[in-house]
Parts: sequence; structure tokens; C-alpha cells
Amino acid sequence: MNLPLNSAVARDIAHHIHPQTNLVRLKEEGPLVIARGEGIRVFDEAGNAYIETVAGLWCASLGFASERLARVAYEQMRKLGFYHTFRQRGSEPSIDLAEKLLAIAPVPMSKVVFQCSGSEANDTAIKLVWYYNHALGRPEKKKIIGRKKGYHGSTIAAVSLSGKPDMHQDFNLPLPGFLHADCPHHYRYGLPGESEEEFASRMAQSLEQLILAEGPETVAAFFAEPVMGAGGALVPPRTYFDKVQAVLRKYDVLLVADEVICGFGRTGNMWGSTTFGLRPDMITCAKALSAAFQPISAVLVSEPIYQAMLKESEKLGSFAHGYTHAGHPVAAAVALETLRIYEEDDIVGHVREVGPRFLEGLERLGQHPLVGEVRGVGLTCGMEIVADKAGKQSFPAALKLPQRLETIGRQHGLILRTVGDRLAFSPPLIITAAEIDELLQRLQATLDDLAAEIL
Repeated sequence: MNLPLNSAVARDIAHHIHPQTNLVRLKEEGPLVIARGEGIRVFDEAGNAYIETVAGLWCASLGFASERLARVAYEQMRKLGFYHTFRQRGSEPSIDLAEKLLAIAPVPMSKVVFQCSGSEANDTAIKLVWYYNHALGRPEKKKIIGRKKGYHGSTIAAVSLSGKPDMHQDFNLPLPGFLHADCPHHYRYGLPGESEEEFASRMAQSLEQLILAEGPETVAAFFAEPVMGAGGALVPPRTYFDKVQAVLRKYDVLLVADEVICGFGRTGNMWGSTTFGLRPDMITCAKALSAAFQPISAVLVSEPIYQAMLKESEKLGSFAHGYTHAGHPVAAAVALETLRIYEEDDIVGHVREVGPRFLEGLERLGQHPLVGEVRGVGLTCGMEIVADKAGKQSFPAALKLPQRLETIGRQHGLILRTVGDRLAFSPPLIITAAEIDELLQRLQATLDDLAAEIL
């Protein structure tokens, strides 16, 4: 690449490693440098505008710029730019935010532990599962079940919990003691002629068999995203979680709801747990908690978990866990203001209003020769790209379909999120009906151009 040495692209190639990136391709092609944002759009250095179809990383719920949140951050920085929550210290923003989160929790929760990212929140929840069982005198009950294609973060424990082999390879992962149940994606894993109801029953039976094979006395917790985000926006069969929760109760296995993507309106309720009838023992949340304007996350714990924490803390002398920036006053102030905006603007009601328009538009595109499945809830939808609709056959890897989709999408002013041969959609929650129609038109053109290339 012949670039001016002082250009952003050249400097990025020279100095920066990007996560979740083919590093050779990055070195050869350089990054797409985003210069600014406005509403649901971002703009590159050359001024080209793109509709962000996945809200950055599922997180920019209020779009990509906010004067109101900027003012809150500025004022909090002027008043108290940092303090921690270690050793009985606190700040008003973190106290207020904890109180608010407990008030809006989908099921009764007792306390909040703040962290800085979704990965940290899930990592902390894993530690609390073990802490809880030590308090109950059963340290052998420590195995934790995630699901194939599930994603819970990039820390060593959270990625071990995740069911994504590409994130395990050559990192010497997963750690021992992490198990993975079947992926509840009926389109891909249903048997011929198997109804969704039958499939959900089989998934629950398979989970029970896994617990029994490992020994219920050794299995501590089951982590689940209400909708599997990084797995491809996979919406479970309607009765799946009812059946799974019955199995967990039978064997005294904790349920941790990973609401990092689904929380704060994404599914048409404030929480994905409400949408799918989950009654978790712990809830992790992040991303839209601050509309992605500040790095903050939280773990909400039930009263039994908190009582166990009290017992262990007294026995050991302290709750020996924490991060420097957890409960950061600026991040907490921005998160609290974000929650106020959700309420004032009725973001949940807006998602319920425009979500059906989005899903219906994607379902119309389901008639396209490249589209196999379309399924969604709220403003989260997945679209499977196939070579053969009847046989659900995927395209050969040599065609580099994800790369083609992303490239053609950018030519049509879209930033797309591919998960293998699947498109995942979760636009900012503020998207309007007119913007949905524009997104769908651009997506139609993208699919048409892709079909002209490969069919």
C-alpha cells in the first residue's frame, strides 16, 4: 500500500494490533478508520457514511454521539474524575446506579458488583459460582456449562465458557471444568421433520444427560444468553428455556443470564430474561448499560448468592476480588443517565413499535435465492446465507463469503456483521422506520450484487 507515512491507516498498520482480525489481511489492506458518528451512522476519514447494522458491537444503543451523555461525563469528571470501590469506599454515582439496577431487575436481586466489561462481568460470575459452593461446603460442585456457539467474553475463564472453538485454538483453552451443551438452533441442528417443540425437548434432555454423565454433585452452573449474539443472533425455540430451567432446578444448578447483549431493550423488553421467561440466580450486563459511551458492566446477584458471599468474606477476612476501574464514577454517572434516557424516550416501546417492521422486511428478503433462514426478536435478527435453500447447504469456504458480504455491504453504505455464513443484525435502538426501510433497501442491493458474483 502506497500511503503517506502520517496517514491514519499507515500509522495504524505500523503500531496497532486489532482483535478478532486476520492480522495478515490487516497488514495488507489496512483498517477502515472511522472518524465520527451521528445517529445510527458512522463516517470514515473520507466522509463516506455507513449505517451501522450491529450498533458497533451490539452496544451503541443510542447511536454514535450524544451531547447529553458527554455533558454528564464532563460534569462528573470536574466533580470527581475517579475513585474506587475497594475497602469500603464508594461514590454517589455507583451507589445510585446499583440502586437503579436492582429496581429494574427482571427478577428480585439482592446486590450489584460493578466491573468494566461484559467479559469481566462473566468472569466474576464464574468466580462467584465457585465462591458460593465453597460457602455451602461443596467445593467439588464447580463444573460450569456453556453452550456451543455461545459467547461470554475474552478473559481466560469467560472464553473457556464460550462455545467458540476459533477462540480456543492455540490459546491452550478451554480450561478444565468447562462443558458445552448443544446449540439450540433449530434451523441448523433440528432433525428431519422435528418440530421446534420436539427440538426444545431434545435439547433439554441432552443437557440432562450431560449433567448426569458428569455427576450432578459436580455441576455448578449453566450460563446462557437469552439470544445468542456472537453465535449469529440465534433465537431459541419458544419453550426451550422453560424446559432447560426445569432440568437446572432438578439438579440444583445455578442459572446465570448473560444479558450483555440482550439487556436494556434489545429484545423488546428491558431484559431478555423477561422476553424468554428466565428466572436467573445471577445476571450479567454491560454494553447498552452505558449505551457504549463508557466501559462499565455489572453482576446482579440473588439473596442466596449474597448470603454465601457474606459467609465466605467473614471466614476469609475479605471479599478478595475487584478491578481498579470497577464502579468508576464517570462510567456510573453516564450509565445512570443512559437509563434515564431509556425511560424518558420509552426506548422499549420504540423497539416494540419498529422491531416488527424490521423483522418483516428481513423476512421478505428471505425470498431471495441466497437466504435460508430469517429469525429475530425485537431489534435482534439473524439471516442465514445458503447455496441451496432446500438442502440448507453452505457455500464453500474458498469463496470467502463473509469477506465478500462485508466488502459489498460497505459499497452500499452498510457495515455488516458476519458470523460465518450468517448475518447478524442489532442496529442502534433509536433507529426509525424510515432508516429501517433504507437499511433494507441497501441490504437488498448487497444481496443482489453478491448473487451476481457467486451464483
